Amino acid sequence: MLKPDRRFIERLRSRGGSDLNKCCQCATCSTVCGLSRIAERPFPRKEMFYAQWGLKDRLMADPEVWLCYNCNDCSVHCPRDAKPGDVIKAVRSFAFEHFAFPGFLGKVLAEPAWFPLIFMVPVLLIGALALIAASNSAEPLVWGWSGQVDFARFIPHGYIEMLFITGNILIFTFAAVGLFRFYRGMQAAREVKMRMSFVKALWLTALEILGNKRFGVCEIAKYRKLAHLLVLFGFIGTLSTTGLVFFLLIVFDVHSPFPMSHPVKWLGNASGLAIVVGMVIIIVQRVLNANVIGKANYGQWLFIWTMFITAMTGLGAQFFRIAEIPNLAYPCYFVHLVAVFILLWYAPFSQFGHMFYRTLALVFTRSVDRTPPA
Repeated sequence: MLKPDRRFIERLRSRGGSDLNKCCQCATCSTVCGLSRIAERPFPRKEMFYAQWGLKDRLMADPEVWLCYNCNDCSVHCPRDAKPGDVIKAVRSFAFEHFAFPGFLGKVLAEPAWFPLIFMVPVLLIGALALIAASNSAEPLVWGWSGQVDFARFIPHGYIEMLFITGNILIFTFAAVGLFRFYRGMQAAREVKMRMSFVKALWLTALEILGNKRFGVCEIAKYRKLAHLLVLFGFIGTLSTTGLVFFLLIVFDVHSPFPMSHPVKWLGNASGLAIVVGMVIIIVQRVLNANVIGKANYGQWLFIWTMFITAMTGLGAQFFRIAEIPNLAYPCYFVHLVAVFILLWYAPFSQFGHMFYRTLALVFTRSVDRTPPA
């Protein structure tokens, strides 16, 4: 029995899928899609049908929604301009809210009206840490800083570690709940036999993601393979840098900042530059070729700009520290911490959450032998 959800249709239309009713089910999208090579799985035609009828439950349990790389081949070739690529983006945007735990955070991250709140939370928290540090310091920093730049005087490393380690524990817990709901939904929606262990499927999926093989299947947005590789490995590099710094500080009591000749500095700077270059490519293409590659919705722009600002302010804070410009170094560092908070603490409820959901969808389809050929 079909159970259409009219409100769900309206939500999709408001998040970028405004033209979904133009679809006439001609299957052109499935013909041109490089990821829809199996006759019994007409992607994204099937998803367009589900969206038009408001079949929310089926779309939320559909792993193929997450296999799409948004290359926009389907939208460019659509004879009715129904923009299947935009509809898929709208479905995924709703999925972050649907599976979110706690649920209200999914709603907050989905709507632009809530942006002041999600911005003010880290500003107030990190600002409070700076004030606490100032009140406990014999030489507190105030506006109009002077002298040698020392970020540990502004906010001690222990405060930052406490904030973000606590955040990581909470975020991975919240993400695990949402992903469990998603995985159970995929299992319940179809009767399938597991043909591969979860661990093996996860390993093969990780290798596939690191190689970005499926971006090569796309025609319209081939530029995204290079941009995505730069951002992906840049992010992995910055995470590794943070982990190494933490390890050296705690285990070996090595004092920071490290000299520019230190290998950890090389890794961090190279990773930051990779993210900046990758995000510049994405932003330029999104602005100049929106009619071809599809318009980014609010969630995508929030992620794009947060990632870009995170990398830029990280490099900028270092530059101003070395140049001994404290009045720019400390504000830049503060903005960097705010951007990192938004990027990481809100990850399961924002566009950044696609790394969790896409990975799990790929693992599931591979474990039941339904992954389309690369």
